[in-house]
Amino acid sequence: METPDLPRHPFTFAMARDLGLDGPALFRLVRYGVLRHPVRGVYLPATAPDTIAVRCRALGLVLPGDAFICDRTASWLHAGDRALAPNEHLAVPPISCFRPSDGGRLRNGLTESGERAVLPQDLMEINGLVVTTPLRTALDLGRLQRTADLKLHGMDCMLSLNVFTHQHLLAEIPRFRRQRGVVELRVLAPLADGGSESFGESAVRLRWHAAGLPPPQTQISVMVDGREVYRIDLGLEDLLFGAEYFGEQWHAETDAPHDEERLEWLARERGWAIDVFRKQHVFGQQQDAERRLRIGYDAVRARLGLRPKFFS
Repeated sequence: METPDLPRHPFTFAMARDLGLDGPALFRLVRYGVLRHPVRGVYLPATAPDTIAVRCRALGLVLPGDAFICDRTASWLHAGDRALAPNEHLAVPPISCFRPSDGGRLRNGLTESGERAVLPQDLMEINGLVVTTPLRTALDLGRLQRTADLKLHGMDCMLSLNVFTHQHLLAEIPRFRRQRGVVELRVLAPLADGGSESFGESAVRLRWHAAGLPPPQTQISVMVDGREVYRIDLGLEDLLFGAEYFGEQWHAETDAPHDEERLEWLARERGWAIDVFRKQHVFGQQQDAERRLRIGYDAVRARLGLRPKFFS
């Protein structure tokens, strides 16, 4: 399709109309990968770098001046697309922004908003925008997301930024006593791990814990002659038992030969037993990840001459 002259920076729908682009034209440009639509009401060229500065510029076009960014939008601002769940890029969620308590609710079609109690140390400024810190963002995601998978993934993602520690995260939980979502936060926060690199990996790790297995290591490095050749998503290095999540983005059918070669090498040369999980194994009513993990773990222990071990 013929591509019109487009701004090299984020722009709003109103700015697009001034360029002669209507809604259907913008839809087509997004569909064909010419534009990205990361924020409701904002577009930017697909070639624009995914940096904090660009994300701030996009949000600044539509964010009310007296609000702070929080929740999923804050996690995206801090970590980029790493913070998204599978296929979340296909939809454009409202901006999560709140006013401090007594500020009143924002009412427009671009935002999910309300009032929220925050302390001064919960907020920071990035390129002129006020946003919850990675630590406060992790605490809010761990309390307020729809599912346990999203909650754990949010905390994992913020921990991966390495600007606060796991111990710091746990130490902050008591301040949310009797607030919404704190019960599940107390359960999930001890499981958070910044080594998880995707939503799928976080979900598999949650199934791992649900199966009653010992706490796993994440991103286990496999070295040959002092050089890392592979990394295993999560596992128990002492038992050589691991699990990997093959998401559609990085493990398509064209990648299958390489994936199979890697798994065969790990089994043949290093003795690893690795269970592989795809979307249908981890999500939905038919998911069987917990059962498979328990079977695989018991099989490895039996192979090593160890008796079955049970965990509460």
